[in-house]
Formats: sequence, structure tokens, C-alpha cells
Amino acid sequence: MRPTGNKMGILPIPKLILTMSLPAILSMMVQALYNVVDSIFVAQINEAAITALSLAFPIQLVIVACFVGMGVGISSSISRKLGANDIKGAVMTAEHGFLLGALLYAFIMALGIFLARHFFEMFTEDALIIQYGFDYLIVIMLFSFGRIFAQAGISIYQGSGEMVIPMIAQLIGAVINIVLDPLFIFGYAGLPAMGVKGAAIATVLAQILSMAFVWLCLVKFKRVMIFNFRGFKLNGDIMKQILFVGLPAAAMQALASVMLVGLNLILASFTTTAIAVLGIYFKLQSFVFMPVFGLSQGLMPIVGFNYGAKNKDRVTQAIRIALVMAVSYMTLGLIIFQGFTDQLILLFNGTADMLEIGRVAFKTISIGFPLAAVSIVISTAFQGLGDAYLSMTVAFIRQIVVLLPLAAILGHFYGIDAVWFSFIVAEVVGLSFVLGFYRRTYVKKIAVLEEKI
Repeated sequence: MRPTGNKMGILPIPKLILTMSLPAILSMMVQALYNVVDSIFVAQINEAAITALSLAFPIQLVIVACFVGMGVGISSSISRKLGANDIKGAVMTAEHGFLLGALLYAFIMALGIFLARHFFEMFTEDALIIQYGFDYLIVIMLFSFGRIFAQAGISIYQGSGEMVIPMIAQLIGAVINIVLDPLFIFGYAGLPAMGVKGAAIATVLAQILSMAFVWLCLVKFKRVMIFNFRGFKLNGDIMKQILFVGLPAAAMQALASVMLVGLNLILASFTTTAIAVLGIYFKLQSFVFMPVFGLSQGLMPIVGFNYGAKNKDRVTQAIRIALVMAVSYMTLGLIIFQGFTDQLILLFNGTADMLEIGRVAFKTISIGFPLAAVSIVISTAFQGLGDAYLSMTVAFIRQIVVLLPLAAILGHFYGIDAVWFSFIVAEVVGLSFVLGFYRRTYVKKIAVLEEKI
């Protein structure tokens, strides 16, 4: 496979971004849909159930951080090696990705066994919320291997420029989860009603089936690489290359978990209803952010491949076009959150208290959507260039240095409605750092590339 023979090196950039991103965007939208549907079903049980899921969300983000970090490291490394025509190195990277997945699963499983129940006891003494949360989270963590190994395979395809198989795999998981949710939660089709635990069981079953599809494609139906697991030998340099990009990406995702835990602790001092509102917001926010993350999944291998091929024009053009697309879409999300706040909250069986808190929260936080779009795209470019630590640095400043302390201060002096303004300030500060880092990275890495177009 010569770099000039790969579509990432020859297709016009606008067409390439659409080709690479649309499958990921579609699958992300469906995943956002099943996240929301999952919570809508659970909300029909009672407010304690949706509060439990809101409290569980930060731990789910830790799981997401593990497989996203692993996936970014695998995909970025594979795309850069293919761009440099190092086929053997790309295959070895993929093989090491599976080993890393096994290690991550062992970590998540241990975390669930020892910490799941204690986590919920940090926020409330309500025995029902604690039990709901534990029932849900322990199933998700003990059976997380499906999501992790599915992501390892998906990242191999994405790094190789193949986006359709990842889309189908994610659609399989999302659709099956939507179908199974009411069956397991409410006990239809002769099944026992399992409530919150049923939602977790539906999720892990869907993830395992998605994993099975990806693996069948990798080894039989759509082989983009020929693996040699029998001759596998641990290569420290390859593992370092994956971790160098993957760990900052994982840390960046994990910071969101720390942020949510901190925010939940701040909100718990007011009312657990505020925690439920924040959880609902993040579920609905996924409809705005997930497509941009899908765009980023398509952008990253394009940047990585053309950086490896030393093609400056294609790197910069891809970033510019992705920025326009992301900002336009998230501006539409801003309009929806501003104009249909009540309708969004009422989807989750919202009470009068939830509406009162949610109106201010939704309208305030969503102001920062277009700013976040710029930060996401440029942070993805950092990952494609192998500088994921810059994305992590921005995320740490935005979420931990600015947002959490400011939320605590505003909440203490001005009440719960003021907490939400910390999101806007954090986005402004984060964007300032992103632009500063990009200027430096452009001079150091992009401007010196050989012009090929």
C-alpha cells in the first residue's frame, strides 16, 4: 500500500472528510439516541432511578476514557505509519492494541468490584438511589470487555481509512440496545422486569454483539490487515507510541469524569434534583457533541496520514473545513437548546423542580457550544499530529483549573443558577489556550512540511 494509493492521500479534502466522517457521524447520532432513550426509559421508573444514572455517568466516562484513549492511540499510530508506508509497523500496532485492551478490561473490572457501591455513598444516604446505582454500574463494569474490544477493532479500521465497518458495528450496538431496553427494564416478551439493572444488561449485551461483528470482519469478511498473533512479541517502542497519544486522550476523557464528580458534589449541597438535571443535560448534549466527535473520528486519520506523508496543504485544508462544519452544526444545537428547553426536559418525565433548575442550566451552558466546536476540532488535529498531550492540557485547564473552582465559588455566593455560568467562562479560557497551542504547533510541525499540492 503506497501513500499515494490510499484515499486519504488522493481524494479532494471536502469529499474525503464527508466520506470518512459521515459513517462515524451517523453511528454517533444513533449512539446518542440510545443514550437518551436509555435514560428516558429509566426516568419512567422514578426520579431516584434517573438520579442514580446521573451519578453513575462519571464512572461510565472513566470507562469511555479507557477505550477512547486506547482507540485514539491505535488509530493515530496506524494512520501515521500507513502515511509513511510502514505497513509492518501498522500491523504490529494493531496487535499491541488488543493486548492493551485486555489490560484495560482487567483494570475496569477490578474498579467495579471494589469501588462501585462506595462511589454512590459519597453523594447520598438515600438507600434506593445507592442500590439503583450499584445495580446498574456493576453490570456495566464487569462486562465492559465488549465495548473495549469492539473499540480496538473499530480503531484499526479507522486508522486504515475504513469507516463503514465501524459505523455498522456502532449501529448494531445502538439499535440492539434500544430494542432490548424496554424488554429488560419493564419485563416484556415474558422476561422479568429488572428495572435499572435491566438497562445495564441491555447495554452490555448490545456491546458484546457489536464486538463479535467487528472481530468477524477483521479476521474473515473485511480484512484490512493480516495478523500474526502466534508470533506476537511485545515491542516497547510500539506500546510507547500508542500510549504517547492514547494516555493524554484517555486522561482528557477522564478529566470529564472528575469534573462531573466535582459538579455533583457541588449540586448535592443544594438538591439531588439538580444532579438529575445535570445528568439529563449531558445525555441531551450528546446529540450536539456526538456528531462533532464523529467528524473528529474522520478528521484524525486524515491529518495523521497526510502529516506522515508530509503534505502540508492537505493537513491545513482538512482542519479548516472541519472547523466550518463543526461550528455550523453546534450553532444549530445552541438554537435548539435555547428554544426548546422545556420540551427537552419533559422527555425525561421532568418535574416542576427539574424544569425550574433546567431552564437556567440549559440556556446558560449551551451558549458555549460554538466555542467548544473549535476546541474539539483543533484538539483532534493535535491527536492526529501525535501531540495529544496538548489536548489533555487544554481539557485540564478548562475543566479542573477553571470550571470546578469557579462553579464552587459562584454556587456558594450566588446560588445554584450561578453555577452554570462557569461553563461559559471555561469554554472561553479553553479556546484561548487551544488557539495559542495551535499557533505554536503550526510553526513547529505543519509549516515545515513539504508542499505537495
